[in-house]
Amino acid sequence: MSESALREAIALHGESLFNRGYGCGSSGNISVRLDDGLLVTPTNSCMGRLDPARIAKLDAEGRHLSGDQPSKEAFLHLAVYQERPEAKSVVHLHATHSVAVSCIEGLDPSDLLPPITAYYVMRVGKLPLVPYFRPGDMALAEAVRAVAREHRAMMLANHGPVVAGKALDAAVYSAEELEETAKLFLLLRNEKVRLLTRAQLAELAEAFPS
Repeated sequence: MSESALREAIALHGESLFNRGYGCGSSGNISVRLDDGLLVTPTNSCMGRLDPARIAKLDAEGRHLSGDQPSKEAFLHLAVYQERPEAKSVVHLHATHSVAVSCIEGLDPSDLLPPITAYYVMRVGKLPLVPYFRPGDMALAEAVRAVAREHRAMMLANHGPVVAGKALDAAVYSAEELEETAKLFLLLRNEKVRLLTRAQLAELAEAFPS
């Protein structure tokens, strides 16, 4: 896909996510890796009103090349790309149910959400919690980097999810699946839930290797 087409695709996905309540105001950001760097949504931009031509372009080291100034969270995307060579896109959302889960005390920090559905397991897998850092704190990049080595998705404490994919569509769909699973988790917290068994998880792993 050409750079121009990727810009258009980022804007279309951003509008879709925004219109369905996966972000509000100027929250959330999307990036795509290029052969010569990456595209990332601009700082203080609304995902629902992205101008493809103004999406920021950075080189592989994060230096701004063109477009508007990049999201102040672009360093998170760079950290994921540097640790996951197969990743071609990263989506970071402030989606309501995911953020709610990121604030709950007492969940397993190595895997916040249980295996409720097969599609969550296939598209997200384990979801570790990254400790809280204030917005813009560069120490967060190292925390993200450490988790990204082993996981394609993570939850930033009191903040929201970061999800990588082998293509833009894949990253968006995985982020959407995570948000819907967070919603299910909150809806079912007071119910006796039938989770996928170890045998069912093993079957998924064999049929759909990540």
